[in-house]
Amino acid sequence: MPPASETWDDYARQLGINLQRARATKSISQERAAHAAGISSFTYRKLEKGESNPGTPANPRLRTLVALAEILELDVRELLPPKPPGIAVGR
Repeated sequence: MPPASETWDDYARQLGINLQRARATKSISQERAAHAAGISSFTYRKLEKGESNPGTPANPRLRTLVALAEILELDVRELLPPKPPGIAVGR
């Protein structure tokens, strides 16, 4: 079993891919998506990369995820990868 941080990295990257695909399907720019969600363009670009800071997986606020889902006309569950990594300490 891979370390929890690796699976979380993969999960965050897949979330970014899901955001990018949904945005491209709607023909919305990164800047427009960011502005409509109330976040900076820099933050949005990092989310699409699956990062918060270099080497740190993305961990967006629930409010941000809900806003992006609304903008992209999706249910939040459609943005999230299907199988979340375990996050409990001591697993």
